[in-house]
Amino acid sequence: MYYPWHHFVLLPAAFILAAYGVRRYVDVAGNDSEDSRLWFTVAALAVVSLGVLLMLRQHYALTLQDRLIRLEVRQQYFEATGQSLRPLEDQLTLAQILSLRFAGDAELPALVQASIREKLSPKDIQARIQDFHFDHMRV
Repeated sequence: MYYPWHHFVLLPAAFILAAYGVRRYVDVAGNDSEDSRLWFTVAALAVVSLGVLLMLRQHYALTLQDRLIRLEVRQQYFEATGQSLRPLEDQLTLAQILSLRFAGDAELPALVQASIREKLSPKDIQARIQDFHFDHMRV
């Protein structure tokens, strides 16, 4: 899926500006002139902007995965207990929920309660998991 503003406007503009800025700087490199400093600044800013735009797409993917994992844990908890996890979610941090995804169905309800009651850290949650389900699909 494409996000038109990001894929068809910002990324191409950043690529073009970075390439043009680098090419112009190479033409005047070595000169101690305002043109040299100007094109170096333009090229540097364009390359940094391009890097930020490329890292932004990774941020989008990780944010989406966090939302999906939250939904998976909700579904797993509902299937294991017949109750919704939503009332308890406010008492759990995102990091705790992300750690709970590794738990098997049988131990998830008890781990959720222990996480809330004892304020377990994500490492503590993972240490208590007996039936560990690895997640090999993380971006």
